[in-house]
Amino acid sequence: MPQNYTYTDAGVNRKQRAQAKKALVNLRETYGYIGFGGIMHLPYGNLFPIGEDTFLDLQIEGVGTKVLLAELAGKHDTIGIDAVAMVVNDVIRSGAKPLALADNIHAVASEPKLVDAWLKGIIAGAEQSECPIVNGETGDVAEIIRGIKPNSGFDMVVSCVGKVERQEIITGEGIKPDDPIIGLPSSGLHSNGITLARKILFRQWGGKYEPYDVPEGLERELVLEALEPTKIYVKPLLRLAREVKIKAAVHITGDSYLKFNNLANHSQGIGFCFDNFQPQPIFGLIQKTAQELGYTITDEEMFRTFNMGWGFGLIVDKTEIDKAMNTLEQDSVNPQRIGKVTGKERLVEIEHKEKHIVLT
Repeated sequence: MPQNYTYTDAGVNRKQRAQAKKALVNLRETYGYIGFGGIMHLPYGNLFPIGEDTFLDLQIEGVGTKVLLAELAGKHDTIGIDAVAMVVNDVIRSGAKPLALADNIHAVASEPKLVDAWLKGIIAGAEQSECPIVNGETGDVAEIIRGIKPNSGFDMVVSCVGKVERQEIITGEGIKPDDPIIGLPSSGLHSNGITLARKILFRQWGGKYEPYDVPEGLERELVLEALEPTKIYVKPLLRLAREVKIKAAVHITGDSYLKFNNLANHSQGIGFCFDNFQPQPIFGLIQKTAQELGYTITDEEMFRTFNMGWGFGLIVDKTEIDKAMNTLEQDSVNPQRIGKVTGKERLVEIEHKEKHIVLT
C-alpha cells in the first residue's frame, strides 16, 4: 500500500512551525512605543498608527525554496516578481495601498548578470503594483548560502509598507453565515508548497522529472510551469475596495484554506465551505507523480498545502456579490464564487470531485 507523503515528510513541519509562532506574542512588549491609541490587530497582521485615523501596514516576505527552481532553470528574471507579489498581496489584505518597497538579496556571489536579472523581476513586480522600490541591499554570504550550481545560490526577501485610513480598513469583522467567498485565480503554484512539489516532481531532489521534461497534461517544460510568477492582486483589490465593503481579504498562501480560520478570531461562530475548484494541471501532476513514486498525497494534504487554483479570497455581504463580481471583471481577473461562510465554527470544508473533505 502506498505510503502517505506530506509537507512534513518533505521537510516543512506544520505543527512545529505553529508552535514556534506562539513566541510572537512576546513582540507585544514593544507595542508601548506606539502612540495614537496603539497597534490595531487584524486577522493577518497588525497596523500601526501615524495619526489619529491613518495607519501603516508593514510586511516582509520571501519566496522560499522557489529560488532553487530559478537556479535549476538558470532563469533568474522572474523570481523577483514572486518576491514583490508575496509581500504586496499581504499588504492589501488590510485595505492598504502599497507605498514603497525595499529588497534584500543574500547571495553566494554578486555576479553582475545575476543581479541584473534579479532586479529585472523585482522591477516588473513593482510596476505591476504601481509601487516604487526605494531601498535595497545585496550581500555576499557564501558561508551561509548554498546553491545547487557554483556561485549562483541566493535568497530573496522584499518588504513593503502601505497606508490605509481607518474607515477603509478591512477588519475581518461582521462576517455572517451565507456571505459569499470570491476567488481570484492563481497562476499555478505561486510560492507556497514548493518544497513538496520539488521533491515529487524534480529528479534533482529525488522526484521523477528532469527540469525541461514536458509531462503529459502540461503545455511547456516543467520547470517553467513551476516558475510561473505569483499573481499580483493590488489593482483589482483596491478598485473593489472603492466600490464595495470588503469584509475580509485572504492571501491564499501557507496553510492554504486553513488560513481562513484566522477570520473566526474577528467574527464569531463562523466556518467556511469551498465548492468550486479549477486547479491548474500541475496540481494533479503532483498527486499522480507521487503515486508513480510509491507515495500517496491525499486530497486533504493538497488543500492544506497548495492554493489549488485560487490565489486570493474575498468575502463580501451577500447583497453585494453582483456588484463585487462586476467590479472585479473590469480588471479581467476572472473572479468566481468559490464558496460561502457557514455557521459551523472554525470548520473548513471542501467539496471537490464528489468528495467531502474537512481540513484540520
